[in-house]
Amino acid sequence: MYEPNRLREPILDWYSENARDLPWRRTDATPWGVLVSEIMLQQTPVARVLPIWTMWMVRWPTPADLAAESSGEAVRHWGRLGYPRRALRLHGCAQAIVADHGGEVPSDYTTLRSLPGIGDYTAAAVASFAYGKSHAVLDTNVRRVLARAVSAEEFPPNATTSAERRIAEALIPPVGAARWAVAVMELGALVCTARAPRCADCPIKARCAWHLAGKPAYDGPARKGQTYEGTDRQCRGRLLAVLRQAHGAVPKAALDVVWHDSVQRERALDGLISDGLAEALDGDSYRLPV
Repeated sequence: MYEPNRLREPILDWYSENARDLPWRRTDATPWGVLVSEIMLQQTPVARVLPIWTMWMVRWPTPADLAAESSGEAVRHWGRLGYPRRALRLHGCAQAIVADHGGEVPSDYTTLRSLPGIGDYTAAAVASFAYGKSHAVLDTNVRRVLARAVSAEEFPPNATTSAERRIAEALIPPVGAARWAVAVMELGALVCTARAPRCADCPIKARCAWHLAGKPAYDGPARKGQTYEGTDRQCRGRLLAVLRQAHGAVPKAALDVVWHDSVQRERALDGLISDGLAEALDGDSYRLPV
């Protein structure tokens, strides 16, 4: 059985020396800034998030500032982060925070969970990082570190299990739970990576069950790699880029020229409308939602 302190102490010491200086981790970061960062960072590297997050915090420093604008403006200023429905989710959160919580991001996990589009991970992360609460924060990086260090498995299961949660909760220190959560997350992002883990630089390599077992290869269901070129997602991105650049109606002809496959293009356009990312207007034109 693993001993929590034998993992905690070297990881926390490593984090003290290697933590990146990210604005949403600073002491002056607001709960709103933390919430925005957590939504933006989902499936998106830090380097791409930083300039967009900074711009959002200048333009919309509070939930009320974002709630006062249209959802289309949130989509416009999402830029090229991808998965733009996250922009709609943040806009919906801002409106709910203003309408139901006096414009302040809730500190309670259960209340955070009730916000539009906020799941277990995001609620736990915001409660922990913005308010110092004690929660098991299980993102992809944390789950991978714990799978290797404790369970001797190269990768965690596709979906979070109760066993993973029990391990994560057992490792939460009595003091400094938020710092522990972000330290494990940072270790997974910088050292215990998915494709090329830097085991030589790992502070717990001598205590990692996977490393001690000879780093056995993953033996679970096939892990699907993400493709982008030629997909509906790429087509949607091209169409949405045209709509973001325009401040008003866009004629259909301007959308037709960005993707050669008419069937795929129409399917992608219908998807954008269905997802609330675009609106169809009279006269065969389109725009961002207002």
